[in-house]
Amino acid sequence: MKHIKAIISILVMLLIVILIVENLGELSKTLTLKVDLLFWDCKTPPMQFYLVIIIVFLLGILIAGFYGIVERFKLKKEIRIISKANREKDKELNSFRNLPIVESKIEDKGPAGGDQD
Repeated sequence: MKHIKAIISILVMLLIVILIVENLGELSKTLTLKVDLLFWDCKTPPMQFYLVIIIVFLLGILIAGFYGIVERFKLKKEIRIISKANREKDKELNSFRNLPIVESKIEDKGPAGGDQD
């Protein structure tokens, strides 16, 4: 399985390199990004297209990482709550296990269940 993953990784990297070499002219073109909102207007300096792709990729990794960290904290909190409830239930179960066994006498009411004429 390790070898298959390595081969697939090499093939994906080779595909990326081929795409970059084939499209180097298009990726090297300069462009300017512009944001025009009602209350804010912003324009970036001219930059190559591949730089924009790298910035967007890194921004995506940053946002996904932040989301992962937030999700991890939520799950840790949930694990703490469930563990606490589990400990309380174990404590209750152990208290029932330590109770003495008491036999109570059952009066014999006959085969009919108690009403004898």
